[in-house]
Amino acid sequence: MRIGIIGAGSFGTALGFNLGKRDNKVVLWDRKEEIVNEINTSRTNTRYTPECILEGDVSATTDLETAATGMDFVLLAVPSHVIREMCEKVRGYLDKETIVISIAKGLDPQTHGRLSVTMEEILDNPVVILSGPSHAEEVSKSMPTTLVASSRNMAAAEKVQDLFFSDTIRVYTNEDLIGVEIGGAVKNIIALAAGILDGVGYGDNAKAALMTRGMTEIIRVGEAVGANRETFYGLTGMGDLIVTCTSMHSRNRRAGILIGKGCTMDEAAEKVGMVVEGIKATKAFYELKEIMGIEMPITDQIYKVLFQGKDLKEAIKTLMLRDRKSE
Repeated sequence: MRIGIIGAGSFGTALGFNLGKRDNKVVLWDRKEEIVNEINTSRTNTRYTPECILEGDVSATTDLETAATGMDFVLLAVPSHVIREMCEKVRGYLDKETIVISIAKGLDPQTHGRLSVTMEEILDNPVVILSGPSHAEEVSKSMPTTLVASSRNMAAAEKVQDLFFSDTIRVYTNEDLIGVEIGGAVKNIIALAAGILDGVGYGDNAKAALMTRGMTEIIRVGEAVGANRETFYGLTGMGDLIVTCTSMHSRNRRAGILIGKGCTMDEAAEKVGMVVEGIKATKAFYELKEIMGIEMPITDQIYKVLFQGKDLKEAIKTLMLRDRKSE
């Protein structure tokens, strides 16, 4: 297969490693010349995946046309807030049959809509969302990982399943595109909150409560926008929530720890050194819940901490002293 990967960050490079070693032709695009030069000369990307050595027919370029033209698949490995821009940029280069895959987890900040909707508005190509509990650091080392491919075009989702399926990456398909996207996006907010609890110094009891009630919040907003409840008990719901709330590979949790220790959200994001999707998701879903009248108390308090300067412990106290109710 011929595969263009738009974005040579941690996950884009890790997936390029896995695809390249299985007789595919992979072209990685990145706007940073130093990353492109390193990939082409030393077959590594030490900025993002220092232990990953690229294998097979893998090259890198700063020319977007080269990475998007004549490909069987184009993978958008960019943050959620850049998806609209990248779709507009690659649209003119894509073949009609090219399947476009997104691994971003979030909402379109312009519309508060799901990313697949934005992609389908701009592109005439089949669109597939690839999600699930998958840290790039482990994918690059060929550690066992499971993913979920979803699309309104399930034939395209099955082709993506075949593309990535291997002895180290197991891919499921799921027809509930709404649930797959919502689960992957809202869990970033809960992971950010989990890190904040760690940073403040609270224990396992608090984190267990957060993750459990966080799942309730994910299901609530998911059902409100048309998702199936069962999806959230799978990989893109529970699985993704577990991995991002408990792992130090999680940039959302790491940023939360820094915020819990007193950093501002901007200082935390700078120290993490990569896009912290949980911050952007908090703003997007806070605005969405206000528009739709959805009860999301954790998101509400995280938003007030991040964007309105509310004291962390006061926010936690607010959650603890909410009206009594049955579970």
